[in-house]
Amino acid sequence: MVDMIIRLTSFFIAAGLLAGAAADDRTADRAEIRSHIDRIFQAFIHRDSAELRATHAANWLGYLTGSAKMIRGVDEYMNATAYFDPHSAYGMTSYKMREFDMIFKGDAAFVAFVAEVEYKTPDGPLPRTLRITDFYTRQNGAWIQTGSDTELHPESVAEEYQTLRKLSEADRKSLLEAREAVWRAYFAGNRAALEKLLPAELLTMDPGAREWGNRQSVLESSARFAAEGGKLIRLEFPKTEIQSYGYVAVVYSTYVYEIEQGGKPYTNSGRATEVFVYHNGAWVNPSWHLDSRQ
Repeated sequence: MVDMIIRLTSFFIAAGLLAGAAADDRTADRAEIRSHIDRIFQAFIHRDSAELRATHAANWLGYLTGSAKMIRGVDEYMNATAYFDPHSAYGMTSYKMREFDMIFKGDAAFVAFVAEVEYKTPDGPLPRTLRITDFYTRQNGAWIQTGSDTELHPESVAEEYQTLRKLSEADRKSLLEAREAVWRAYFAGNRAALEKLLPAELLTMDPGAREWGNRQSVLESSARFAAEGGKLIRLEFPKTEIQSYGYVAVVYSTYVYEIEQGGKPYTNSGRATEVFVYHNGAWVNPSWHLDSRQ
């Protein structure tokens, strides 16, 4: 009798669990949301702005890759979407899901996935891995994307920092202006300018110096040169090459400068390897190595 009660109890518990599982089955919802996400990717691939707009709620809220501020509404979304120009020959060409899952709460769903995508760019194919979380809601009987956060996967972030990149003309111009500003500020004894251009961790190797220099020694040397009446007459960089990775640029150059000191002119030339970091919207110079051909 006891065994029968136990068996019956187990049967009813199992039946209850199965009934609960059946009640919680969201297979159809999962398929609809997955299909909807595929529509969005296809809209990017085919440069279909009407389809892209139609797959996002009017009150869409979230962030896209590289967003500096929150994006509110589908209009802002369309304006902020990177790599999408219906009239361009460039943009997304393919995608593949690596991970994909979602959880539900009533008529809301939280979707998380990793997608490997490839873009066509003027410089050739650009593969990237995206880590995305989407917020879906059921409206008028259908699921629609209501919010999202799109970020580069950590492996793509690392790849960007490890890959040589070509500076834009504007970035190259600002970098070379910062390079020249350091030299001119030094010879002018302009401490205020040097303090902006040279970070506290500055490390230098200068021609003939027995010890490596630092920010304080550079500031003192600059002040001493100016106090003794030194003047910069000419400064040139006959050859310059740049390697840039992420927010770091290494500038290789030959230099020639002429100064006047104690009423006498001196000319010096040599090679320079200077490291610059783009920090808070400006290039700063945390290290250099100079050799002289005086």
